[in-house]
Amino acid sequence: FAFSAAPGETAADGTGQNSPFTTALTKYLGTDGLEIRSVLTLVQQEVYDLSRGKQLPYVESGLPKLFFAAAAKQQLPERERLLLAMADVTPEMRGEVEQVASDADMPLAPLYGVLISSDASHLSADSLNARLREAADAFVKVRGEMRTLASDDPQVTELRRQAEEQLSLGAFDGARAILAKAADIDNVSRNALKANFVNRTLSEAATRFLSGGAARADLDYATAIKDYESVLVLYGEAGQTDLTLDQADRQIRTLDELGKLYTLVGNTDAAGRAFAALVSNLELRSARETDPSVKRDFAVSHIKLGNIKLAQGDLPEALENYRTARTMLRDLTAAEPDRLSWFSDFAMADDKIGNVLVTQGDLAGASQIYQEGLSVKKQLADNEPERAELQRDLTISYDEIGGLARVMGQLDNAQMAYEESLKIRLALAEKKPQDAERQRDVSVSHDTIGDLKRERGDAAGALASYKAGHAIVEQLVGRDPDNSELKRDLSVGNAKMGNALSDQEEWPAALAAYRQALSIARVLAASDPANADWQRDLSVSLEKVAGILAIQGDRAGALKAYTDSFAIADRLAKLDPANAHWQRDLSITLSEIGMLKAKQRDVKGARQAFQDSLDIRQKLARSDPNNATWQRDLVVAMIDYAQVAKNPKTVLSQALDMTLELDRSGRLAPRYKFMIKFLRDRLAKVK
Repeated sequence: FAFSAAPGETAADGTGQNSPFTTALTKYLGTDGLEIRSVLTLVQQEVYDLSRGKQLPYVESGLPKLFFAAAAKQQLPERERLLLAMADVTPEMRGEVEQVASDADMPLAPLYGVLISSDASHLSADSLNARLREAADAFVKVRGEMRTLASDDPQVTELRRQAEEQLSLGAFDGARAILAKAADIDNVSRNALKANFVNRTLSEAATRFLSGGAARADLDYATAIKDYESVLVLYGEAGQTDLTLDQADRQIRTLDELGKLYTLVGNTDAAGRAFAALVSNLELRSARETDPSVKRDFAVSHIKLGNIKLAQGDLPEALENYRTARTMLRDLTAAEPDRLSWFSDFAMADDKIGNVLVTQGDLAGASQIYQEGLSVKKQLADNEPERAELQRDLTISYDEIGGLARVMGQLDNAQMAYEESLKIRLALAEKKPQDAERQRDVSVSHDTIGDLKRERGDAAGALASYKAGHAIVEQLVGRDPDNSELKRDLSVGNAKMGNALSDQEEWPAALAAYRQALSIARVLAASDPANADWQRDLSVSLEKVAGILAIQGDRAGALKAYTDSFAIADRLAKLDPANAHWQRDLSITLSEIGMLKAKQRDVKGARQAFQDSLDIRQKLARSDPNNATWQRDLVVAMIDYAQVAKNPKTVLSQALDMTLELDRSGRLAPRYKFMIKFLRDRLAKVK
């Protein structure tokens, strides 16, 4: 039994000869290989889709399941396969699709296509919403392009119209196939007549751009990348001077989309090339045009390129891009004070610069620019207190300021900043408990507070904080198992728990936690060898495992892990000698190798490793006397070197003097105060 609408609902009459229900019925009733319930399911979902959820035919059937003749389902067109799959979508997901489609003023079918093809059953409600909105944004963009892009060839224009129609029906493959035909027409024509070359090349580029947008709307990243790369090749063949303003805009959007897509799939080299080309294009545009929005886009493109350079470990290039962006944004915000979003860009540039300065060891410079960024963010948040993203921006600054205070040994200041960040994040998470990003932010705050508790010597409290953060991340990974950022969080969380367990000398539990961290780090590092952060994570994880193996007496296993870590740390340190974090990592690895060689009675090897480690730490300590961590590192290096030094008493005396000065100035954390007695005892035993 089939009814044109659900009980109590009104059926539309439509505008043609037949109602939507009858139109769909006559369309599908004669489909070969399908029994009546399958036909009625197609009718039901077609009416539901074309009415954008306003009308859902009601079907009652005693048949146990849909029936298809042999292979009939696989032979159905893409649209019909989608309609049948839509019938199995849960009411909750239907509501989500309908809301997103309504907000974007778009048909339902494209979103159902994404929903079904991406298997969203494992996603949280918020992650599902984010994916649907990503697809909706991409659909609206490509639909707009399809409606505005003109072609001199009426056949190409008609094919683009048909492609838009297929896209609205959720037939992504069909839309791309039609666009491929249009591109082939342009390709044949441009090669047949030289006079047609430029026009046809630009027309084909526009069609490929639409095809990339269709793939983007389907969240098919690989196909979108392929299409967008084709667009750039075609624009290159046409020549920059032949591009109209609209075509130049499309070229810039293509570069931006490519950079984002390559970043999403973890190809930082390709992302860097795309964003570098974006910077060059916008530089030319900003020189020719007076529109301040173009100059703002030019500034933000520098931030995007800087992010890639930072991920690749090129700090000088990253800093140069961030500073260029900041200078431009400072001038733009001064000239356009009503453009509040540009102030957010300005504050973001401050954050980026501060992060690089911290890595390079310029703590005073970082502190100043962090405070400037915080001041801008406070003004924006006070102006619009209900905007959650502005509140979240504040927490980023508080975390950065807290981390800086911790490095400088100002633990009380660090705690105040971290607690302020956590307070805001908990309030935001309480308002939207299913929001994955807000939950992740809370987990980050638990981790930073755990780090501070370790610094204060509270290993048990630190472990409790780490476990709270780790539990959140585990839930998030369960909802979104392909998210590499969350996987990295999971690895880091395991390592942090291992640290707290190691502090309490719970060696087996610590080793298990470190090995879990290492397992994830290996997979991530292998997936993108150019990602310096992931390579460093692998190096650190290897050392954590090695440290426990050494304690448990497995010196051979420990030395192997340290040697593997050294290969990574040494490569990163040589990649960018100005990266203080990587130099410190290398010094730590050398110190551990020296300790193992000393235990193996390899005095010469131990002396060389200790000396190399000491040299690095002396340079770091001299470069910034205010960095309490680096001063303490130097003390530890002196203690290590004293084991093989010809004048151990002199070395240990210098180490004690430095430790006493750190303590006197209030920069020696409680967990390290034991070093004073340790050094005095060592000196008493040295002849």
